[in-house]
Amino acid sequence: MSARVLIAEDEPNLVESLSFILSREGCEVSAVFDGESVLERLRTERPDVLVLDVMLPRRTGFEVLKLIKTDPGLSAIPVMVLTAKGQERDRRTAEDLGADAFVTKPFSNQDVVDRIKRLAGG
Repeated sequence: MSARVLIAEDEPNLVESLSFILSREGCEVSAVFDGESVLERLRTERPDVLVLDVMLPRRTGFEVLKLIKTDPGLSAIPVMVLTAKGQERDRRTAEDLGADAFVTKPFSNQDVVDRIKRLAGG
């Protein structure tokens, strides 16, 4: 799988872990650490999949998701929401805003890889 994956996560250890497992699968991985940076990055580069944490500084993942999915230029980007907030209300919010997948922390590495492959069309 050679997908371009953008990770939006403010926990450096998690970014490092996700980058490692996805790179090992052949993905080209980049990362941003706050919600505003996600939007800035999407203006200049288009990933095949966005992995989006809900609890980000400078804009929450839900705010970012809403802006992406209501922007005709960005709405086709598949978004996998990755969060420690696993309540049913959060899952429903993510789905209502247009998330393509929802994964709770802690997660299975294989589950994340499989979902990203599916979202990237592989």
